[in-house]
Amino acid sequence: MSSYSVESCAVETTDGVKLNARVFRPKEEEQGGEVKNDSNSLAIVLVHPYSILGGCQGLLKGIASGLASKGFKAVTFDMRGVGRSTGKASLTGFAEVKDVIAVCKWVSENLPTNRILLVGSSAGAPIAGSAVDEIEQVVGYVSLGYPFGMMASILFGRHHKAILKSPKPKLFVMGTRDGFTSVKQLQNKLTSAAGRVETHLIEGASHFQMEGPAYDAQMDIICLDCIIININLKSFGQLPPLKFVLGSCFLCKLFSESISND
Repeated sequence: MSSYSVESCAVETTDGVKLNARVFRPKEEEQGGEVKNDSNSLAIVLVHPYSILGGCQGLLKGIASGLASKGFKAVTFDMRGVGRSTGKASLTGFAEVKDVIAVCKWVSENLPTNRILLVGSSAGAPIAGSAVDEIEQVVGYVSLGYPFGMMASILFGRHHKAILKSPKPKLFVMGTRDGFTSVKQLQNKLTSAAGRVETHLIEGASHFQMEGPAYDAQMDIICLDCIIININLKSFGQLPPLKFVLGSCFLCKLFSESISND
């Protein structure tokens, strides 16, 4: 029996585009056929890879379902011009920033929640990064393969400034064999970043490998680590069971020490 449920919904942007979205809910949220609302709970909004190259919300189903199975609401959506969403995809992703803002607003009003972790995959990372400071409810950001490299910057370079100057906690996850961004390029870019910044390198992984289902479980764990360490769910009593998070990556060492010191 599945430990989560999925429902479809429609979200309209400020410029009239209608987006197809899916909400992944933990089963324990449902009691007597009704969904419990907790204004202090956190939702995770995931932004899919580049629409022009076939990016769609289906690529994030594995991550979203894994997060829901671990007790968190997760939301995916097709950006404009993808799947059943109306409108037209843009080359640089700036029109899609409106999509991210609209979905986060819908999430805060309809789930409801006053805290959102925004996760962007590949080209979804710069798009999500440009929306972070436009949404009050966003309390943290995770990038899965941000394309900081020279060639990718032709399309997405104007997005860089927004996330680098944001004071909100940021985690950048990248494979060491990423063909769009080298480890050195990532490190150089992040030297100018404001606020708390963490990196997590996946040894031997390429850009498109990291987008594949083989890495979904690892992406779930990394997102949970970001929630625990950077967003400090501990103070809200929202920690998932420790078996899902301890020992998962370098952030867990910090978390384990904080528990032992309590």
